[in-house]
Amino acid sequence: MRPGVLFVLIWLFWLFSWIAAAGWSAPEVKRVSTWDVWAYRALIIVGAVLLNHRTAAHLGLPRLWHVGLGGAYALAGVAACGIAFTWWGRLHLGKLWSGSITRKEGHVVVDTGPYAVVRHPIYTGLLVAILASAAASATATAVAGAALGWAGFWLKARMEERFLSDELGGAYALYRRRVPMLVPFWPTPKG
Repeated sequence: MRPGVLFVLIWLFWLFSWIAAAGWSAPEVKRVSTWDVWAYRALIIVGAVLLNHRTAAHLGLPRLWHVGLGGAYALAGVAACGIAFTWWGRLHLGKLWSGSITRKEGHVVVDTGPYAVVRHPIYTGLLVAILASAAASATATAVAGAALGWAGFWLKARMEERFLSDELGGAYALYRRRVPMLVPFWPTPKG
C-alpha cells in the first residue's frame, strides 16, 4: 500500500470512528458559545483543507522536501500513534467527552491515564498526526495547514482551560499546576 493511501485511511478511520462514537457522552449541563468558538473551528477547518495533499496538487505547488518511501511509512506510523493517543484519551474520558467545550452531568477532573501526561491528550494526538501528515506531504500548503491546525487547537485548549477553571474551580487549578497542557514534560506554570 502506498504511503499516501495509508495516510488517507488513517484519517478516514479517525473521522468515521469519531463520528460514530459521538453518542457516548453524558448530557450537557453548560456549553461555551461565543464567537471565539467559530474562530478556532475556522482555523481547524481551513487548516484541514490546506493539509489535504490535493490542495497543493490543484495549486500546482511542488514538494519542499522529500522524505522517501521509508520516511513516509515512518511518518504514517507516527500519525497512527497520534490517532491512537486521541482514542486513548477519548476512551479514558468516557461519557465526559464532548466535541464542544462543555460541562457534562457529573463532570469531574480526570487526571489519570493520558490525562496524567497532558491535560488535552485528544488535541495532542491530533497535533502529532497533523505534523506527521504535513511532514510527509512536504508542501507549503500542508505546512500552513499544520500551523493553522495548531493555532486552532491551541485556541480551543485555552478556551477550555478558562471554562473548566471557572466550572471546576480549585481542583482544575491544582491539575493545571501538575500536568502540562499539550506537550508532555513541558514545564507547567507555578503559582
